[in-house]
Amino acid sequence: MKKLLFCLLLSLPVMAFAQVPQPFNVVGKFGALNAKVYLGYQLGSNKILDSAQSVNGSFEFKGDLIYPSLAILIIDYKGVGSDKLDVGANSDKLILYLDKGTINLTSPDSAYKAQITGSPINDMYKKLMAINAEASAKTNKLLTDEIKTADDKSTPADRQNQMQAKLKMIQADYHNALKNFILANPDSYLSLLTLGTLGGPSPNPNEIEPLLDGLSKELRETETARSLRNALESLKITANGAMAPDFEQADTLGHKVRLSSFRGKYVLLDFWASWCAPCRQENPNIVKVFNRFKDKNFTIIGISLDRTDGGFAWMNAIRRDHLAWTQLSDLKFWNNAVAQLYFVQSIPKNFLIDPTGKIIAQDLRGDDLEAKLVEVLGKI
Repeated sequence: MKKLLFCLLLSLPVMAFAQVPQPFNVVGKFGALNAKVYLGYQLGSNKILDSAQSVNGSFEFKGDLIYPSLAILIIDYKGVGSDKLDVGANSDKLILYLDKGTINLTSPDSAYKAQITGSPINDMYKKLMAINAEASAKTNKLLTDEIKTADDKSTPADRQNQMQAKLKMIQADYHNALKNFILANPDSYLSLLTLGTLGGPSPNPNEIEPLLDGLSKELRETETARSLRNALESLKITANGAMAPDFEQADTLGHKVRLSSFRGKYVLLDFWASWCAPCRQENPNIVKVFNRFKDKNFTIIGISLDRTDGGFAWMNAIRRDHLAWTQLSDLKFWNNAVAQLYFVQSIPKNFLIDPTGKIIAQDLRGDDLEAKLVEVLGKI
């Protein structure tokens, strides 16, 4: 139960114990509720599960925090105890942030309906959730509309490109909304946490670092900020403008291939896998681009993140998807040596490398990949 209870907290950075804990107090009044109430949160690297008895609707939690912590409050109506408590979608729970000082929770009857007062960080959290909700609503509407208006005359690749173009606009709006939140709230700990997720699995350190520098001095000196800055320094190794790290890996015949042997050409370093549905959906676009530009000083190196027992699936996917370019893999799944060298956290993922060996673009999919190659190679 505790593993489930804290699944929402796992993405938070590990905090340092060197900081001085600050006291917090949660005071609740939920109608005439008589039941056990649980509060789960994070203290440093420890996950805390506390409980209190609600008597005629009144309950209270007290504790200490190093930094503000995302928390979950759940009511145990049936008295089953923490080990059997349902924390699923239908459970009566409240997600909130704990911070130093007193947080007041009021509700006529349930955690789900609770109102939070006396807590600036939770006011900020509502704004963030509104930004997330707007992006989710736009994405869901797009997917629903695409299903209703699907044109059987268009090819799967065309539909994929159209969908990606629309999703890209939604993602750009969402990204800008998060940036504006950070810029408008340089003193909020939530701005620091938002920075850690702004770029998704492939953040651009050249974008994130100036935003980090714009936060208050107090936030910049936290362990969370220091950890983020260290991560950004690592990511600079594969940022746009950096020289692509050289590597050597075996091709489908077991022959060793080195990236630097392609120096003098534009190279798309494409990370994918036979089991990755989005990768396979993108492959027709890459095939089209390869066939158009392969005679114009351009080639592709595929790096597969297939598993140790996935050699046949890898080869079969290459054949079925007509991937007529260099394919490499050590069949070590996410532990692929090249993927680790390039800090690949999700696939599909790609890097465009110029003839000098410099990374000039990344995450080019759909029409964006073709447009970039037209830019650097010219029209045919």
